[in-house]
Amino acid sequence: MAAAVSAVFLRSGRRLEKAFRSSVLLTSLRSVSTFKHEGIEVSLTQDPRPKSPVEDLTFGAEYSDHMLLVNWTKIDGWDTPKIVPYGNLSLSPALSALHYSTECFEGMKAFKGVDGRVRLFRPMENMKRLGRSAVAASLPEFDKEGFLECIKDLVRVDRDWVPQPTETIKHPSLYIRPTFIGTEPFLGVREPHNSLLYCITSPVGPYFKTGTFQPVSLYADPAFIRAWPGGVGESKMGGNYGPTIRIQRIAEAKGYTQVLWLFGENHELTEVGTMNIFVHWINEDGGEHDIPIIV
Repeated sequence: MAAAVSAVFLRSGRRLEKAFRSSVLLTSLRSVSTFKHEGIEVSLTQDPRPKSPVEDLTFGAEYSDHMLLVNWTKIDGWDTPKIVPYGNLSLSPALSALHYSTECFEGMKAFKGVDGRVRLFRPMENMKRLGRSAVAASLPEFDKEGFLECIKDLVRVDRDWVPQPTETIKHPSLYIRPTFIGTEPFLGVREPHNSLLYCITSPVGPYFKTGTFQPVSLYADPAFIRAWPGGVGESKMGGNYGPTIRIQRIAEAKGYTQVLWLFGENHELTEVGTMNIFVHWINEDGGEHDIPIIV
């Protein structure tokens, strides 16, 4: 069983990342300039959106007043970061993100503590993974520290949207969704020459109807594979999620909450749907072990 929870995908991902970051692959993706957090422009809404009570929040259905936008072009590099009122984007139906999945995203949270302070949970790790995903999606490099500071400014602007814990909803949060898309209107298969790095936020309650810290049931079927060595399973991009929705529906029809994804003859564990998985293994002789994380 120990082999079944080996870090095969983690090791493979590191090799893949090293290959992606070769000078040949990155030469055409480096920006002419990089954006600076210090130059961020803020335009506040004149029409604040209504807020739902914490008890009525569902995951990903409601959005805060503002969003963060940073445009990039191959010719001019990065534009000035802007915080603007939340609204629809004007995009070409030919943009590469729609046709070839030149996109990636992250999922982060801001929590309001009992002291009233708002905190982010290890946000730089999300920025690092977004950077790795961007390389895998042939999107340009960006200043991770600078983008994180811009996100912090967005959270400060929409601080009132970070939900306060209540007696019934003890761990609500402001879900933060940084997103990176290729926006060039071109139907040829190549790295996009235009892109948009943006971030929206959403006040949320528990993701599962059972609550935040309640057990969930898992459906595992080796017939379905989400990630494999040499692939981009470690990257957080839409192409890794869309095809899993059908399997999620199969799991739900059988009475399960999420899918436990397996790979290979030994049914190695790769991940669980929308969660990370930690394993505490008890041997037949009574010995206990914490198995390394599988992400």
